[in-house]
Amino acid sequence: MKKAIIIGATSGIGRELAKILSLNNYVVGMAGRRTELLSNLQREISGSYIKRIDVAESEEAITFLKELIQEMSGMDMIVISSGIGFINPELDWKQEKETIDVNISGFAAIANAAFKYFSNQGSGHIVGISSIAAIRGSGEAPAYNASKAFVSNYLEGLRQKASKSGIAITVTEIQPGFVNTAMAKGEGLFWVAPPEKAAHQIFKAITGKKKHAYITKRWRSIAWLLKVIPGWIYNKL
Repeated sequence: MKKAIIIGATSGIGRELAKILSLNNYVVGMAGRRTELLSNLQREISGSYIKRIDVAESEEAITFLKELIQEMSGMDMIVISSGIGFINPELDWKQEKETIDVNISGFAAIANAAFKYFSNQGSGHIVGISSIAAIRGSGEAPAYNASKAFVSNYLEGLRQKASKSGIAITVTEIQPGFVNTAMAKGEGLFWVAPPEKAAHQIFKAITGKKKHAYITKRWRSIAWLLKVIPGWIYNKL
């Protein structure tokens, strides 16, 4: 059986994806900050493993990831689903820093450690959850959009590195629009997908070893619009 680790499995997309992977013959390792939620999920998924990992503590997170891999006797895939974001027009630094610590430093630490592990193994699959927000900056959430742009570019860099090295590492970037989780903040949200639907589409992208997938698929059109709209119009939105 293949072995997958999900970072950020306590709720939302990560939680639903853990259940889907288990139903499709994966041994699943689940990590997150909230141990009670991890324990509850472990009772639902037989044969699973759990580990408390706070990616904001990046050095410690790498150590605990290595421990989880050892406990599972290996890893074939990692899904980095942990993330945080705030609507922060007042630029409260505490919120900006927390976003950077989790979405940038934490993400990079886990992705870096996973890539090195798969390089030594000779194969593996890294799945990173970015966001449509990665496409443009936001005055309402500067750190969040910038952090997701970092995720997108870091994943592309790892994909290029794997290609140049000839190592069989697949790197998949997932760009969700609005999903009905605690991360979906603000008014006037549209095309909000249930986490179950989002997770099923992500699993399809994983099995197809896609380089990139919009979740749900209809967000492709919004992504195109965001890329081409002139700055003077975008700044008025």
